[in-house]
Amino acid sequence: MRRATPAIFAILLLTVGSFAQSPGDKFWNELKKLCGKAYAGAIVADTSPSPDFTGKAVVMHVRSCGADRIRIPFFVGENRSRTWVLTKNGNRIELKHDHRHEDGTPDKVTMYGGTTTNPGEPTRQFFPADEETTRVVAPPVGRAPSPAANIWWIELVPGEHYSYNLRRLGGDRLFTVKFDLTKEVTAPAAPWGWKD
Repeated sequence: MRRATPAIFAILLLTVGSFAQSPGDKFWNELKKLCGKAYAGAIVADTSPSPDFTGKAVVMHVRSCGADRIRIPFFVGENRSRTWVLTKNGNRIELKHDHRHEDGTPDKVTMYGGTTTNPGEPTRQFFPADEETTRVVAPPVGRAPSPAANIWWIELVPGEHYSYNLRRLGGDRLFTVKFDLTKEVTAPAAPWGWKD
């Protein structure tokens, strides 16, 4: 019986390793490949248009990538207050929204978001609102669903697009901003509150 050559053994290890990756791992690894890159986007859905967004250029910059944390500033015109913070905890991913004032101090509405409840898909991860969200996000006026009904999701199709989405379940609130991954743009200045 012939023994496996080192090349065949290496191929077997790679094959087994690819099967061992969870959908969340695959999503995470694809996102890390974007580190250091910036992309322009467009708002493609917004059922509650805000003057903060209307007519403004939008850019995302995958600025900081660690083993278990990725920070993606989201620029709206000249406003550099928003950063998406993704943290990997085992086979789950947490999304938080870090909002800062121009002097770098945290906004009173900050660090809301949620954590995936299952491995998700390699190209899509869902983040239902957590308890912190219900504490820091003001409830909508009237009888609309509360922020506890928020669900965010990120869709990442390698070489095509990245989209950030918000839906408030039980209501008509929908927000989607989509970025073109086929064309890099010049990285913006640091977000408010960053040291570098």
